[in-house]
Amino acid sequence: MAKQFQYTLLFKAGNFFTRSLLALGISFNGSTLITVPGRKTGQPHSTPITVVEFEGQRYVQSPFGSVNWVRNLRTAGQATLSWGRRHETVIATELTPEQAAPVIRSILPHAPKVIQDYFDVTAESSLEEIVRDAPNHPVFAVHPA
Repeated sequence: MAKQFQYTLLFKAGNFFTRSLLALGISFNGSTLITVPGRKTGQPHSTPITVVEFEGQRYVQSPFGSVNWVRNLRTAGQATLSWGRRHETVIATELTPEQAAPVIRSILPHAPKVIQDYFDVTAESSLEEIVRDAPNHPVFAVHPA
């Protein structure tokens, strides 16, 4: 059974550290800051995420499920990706579980153990098993606005 996401003090500290590095223009493993307007207030909210490239297309994916940035992105349909002085406005399209499964499969072998623990599948799981788990891990294709 996959772990359920909890926004712990350790997780907050990690996000703070990652944000600080991104503000300095230091990105590792495709990390970037996603800024999305809040679905209720319209105020911008930023969260460190990883942009994944798969078969020439870029994706953002939430191993933690439908967290705030995911729900905000579903509503807004666009976001700003940034690191250092670089900013890019993108249009985001959520994938169906069938579309998302190959992307998730490509992520799992490279994901740290702490991230893999949030999935009910592994890199060795069949595509059908990953399709069944995909609704728990939203994936968005991102394109320049």
